Amino acid sequence: MTAETSQTLDRGLRVLKLLADTDHGLTVTELSNKLGVNRTVVYRLLATLEQHSLVRRDVGGRARVGLGVLRLGRQVHPLVREAALPALRSLAEEVGATAHLTLVDGTDALAVAVVEPSWTDYHVAYRTGFRHPLDKGAAGRAILAGRRPDEELGPGFVLTHGELEAGAGGAAAPVRGVTGIEGSVGVVMLTDSVPPQVGERVVRAAQEVADALR
Repeated sequence: MTAETSQTLDRGLRVLKLLADTDHGLTVTELSNKLGVNRTVVYRLLATLEQHSLVRRDVGGRARVGLGVLRLGRQVHPLVREAALPALRSLAEEVGATAHLTLVDGTDALAVAVVEPSWTDYHVAYRTGFRHPLDKGAAGRAILAGRRPDEELGPGFVLTHGELEAGAGGAAAPVRGVTGIEGSVGVVMLTDSVPPQVGERVVRAAQEVADALR
């Protein structure tokens, strides 16, 4: 039996998704055409979403995602972090390197969970909240690679050296197949080159994180 749903809520969520998929916003007419409803319905949806700061309209009347969405997004990070920690702990202990889950935040890569190994004498310091451009470091490069078809990533992971910190190498793999989550799992270590087997282990950890988030 199909559960009863709210048509208005469904339309409001579709509006947010449509606006999130565009950089230049959408007009009422464009939203009306995409939703298959009349303009009056769209006006009411936008007015309600504006009251909650989830949508804003510029001087030209184009609707865009509002800052209220960012506040909701920040509350997601603790839930994602909690789900990912078991896989990150296992990865850090097995590899002997600092493990991390990194998510997209605008044009940056943002570390939302970090686990350091318990048994090593030294390891790279890496903190929750650390951010860097997506095109720098293994974590960001893995996220960008995850946006392309699977075959373009080759072995399934990205290895880098010295891009974010001199003497430090990184391995990361994209987290795939989780709706609303764009990120990577990786490790950072002091080494001249990261062994390929570490990359393979990172791929398994990324899959474990994806499974935990589904």
